[in-house]
Amino acid sequence: MAPQSPPDRFLRLNTVLDRTGLSRATLYRKIAAGTFPHQIKIADRCCGWRESEVAAWQRDPGGFNGPGATPVAT
Repeated sequence: MAPQSPPDRFLRLNTVLDRTGLSRATLYRKIAAGTFPHQIKIADRCCGWRESEVAAWQRDPGGFNGPGATPVAT
């Protein structure tokens, strides 16, 4: 039996900003450009980011391309 990975958690805005070191404006600019994961609505007035997607961005911030994004030139 393969080991199970821990469940993916949702991170709130302040946690994402702390982990990435981005400003709020830069974070939302990157989301609009498709170079940072989109947030997910988890309640009427609450959204968050999947921890695994934020971690994937942290491993390769320059190479992250979300769905429908223009590929980043390397």
